[in-house]
Amino acid sequence: MSRVTIKEIARRCGVSPGAVSYALNNRPGVSEATRARVLRVAAEMEWVPNRAARQLSAARSETFGLILARSAQTLVEEPYFMGFVGGVESVLAQQSYALALQVVANLGEEIATYRKWVAEGRVDGVIVVDPRVSDPRIPVLRKLGLPAVLVGDPALADRMPCVWIDSTAAMDAALDHVASLGHRVIARVAGPPEFGDVWIRDQAYDAAAQCLGLTAWTQHTDYSAVHGADATREVLEVVPRPTAILYDNDLMAVAGLAVVQALDLHVPDDVTLVAWDDSPLCRITHPRLTALSNNVVGYGAEVTRRLLDVLAGATPQAHLYATPTLRIRGSSGPPPRG
Repeated sequence: MSRVTIKEIARRCGVSPGAVSYALNNRPGVSEATRARVLRVAAEMEWVPNRAARQLSAARSETFGLILARSAQTLVEEPYFMGFVGGVESVLAQQSYALALQVVANLGEEIATYRKWVAEGRVDGVIVVDPRVSDPRIPVLRKLGLPAVLVGDPALADRMPCVWIDSTAAMDAALDHVASLGHRVIARVAGPPEFGDVWIRDQAYDAAAQCLGLTAWTQHTDYSAVHGADATREVLEVVPRPTAILYDNDLMAVAGLAVVQALDLHVPDDVTLVAWDDSPLCRITHPRLTALSNNVVGYGAEVTRRLLDVLAGATPQAHLYATPTLRIRGSSGPPPRG
């Protein structure tokens, strides 16, 4: 495809190329109405900045970008991203780099932000989280020429550099654990089904349950405490009632524990609970929660180091960071008799 030029955008907008340049580079000299029209037309024409020309005229920003398409409330509650961002910052601080962190409502806004960052030279590279199956962000990032590392499985990365954890092996370990205790009817409270990592866990959970001869189902929700609690109530109403519940994050597991106790059931006598990530939340509950332990801070740090490698010209690769380790605690026990 031929590159869309500033002159073509100017012709479409009915303004001078200079005005287009001012608008695209967020410089004074044009009205806000003109700037908005230029940016809209540029997006419609899929204009991509000439990175070679930009590098001649500007130094690196020494900033990495991270966009989270999650609700603000979930991010406030969720320990995972606090730990992940802490790991990112631990590496950036050593490199005198900054982190541009932005929360948006959806993927469309996320893609628009990437375009804006590139147009304004705001970031040198981005960390991409919550991958989807056939992720629409990947071709956009390639076309923009924006260095990126995906936080997710190679099956989701479409040859983009990525750092991942082995969720399949972790899920196998969790189901082996509950099956070895004697559980035969289990449920899982999972994250949003459109997320690629949830999709991978879905497949691993179904395959392991079938292999072990378990009756198992999944209730998808949004990772939040309130909906994790709602999903727990729903799965506990199913007949026969599950005697073990697996959760896709710690926050939902803690909320689920509160629901179980409010229903005058006991953990682990009536139901076994298993969480994912093993933040400090799992160790301050009573009983303490069995969890698939993942060093989230270290994960964020490793992703950041790999993005620095990409900027230095490293060949794009998929890097396995770790396989979460099952930590067995007081929320695990055999199913009730009878």
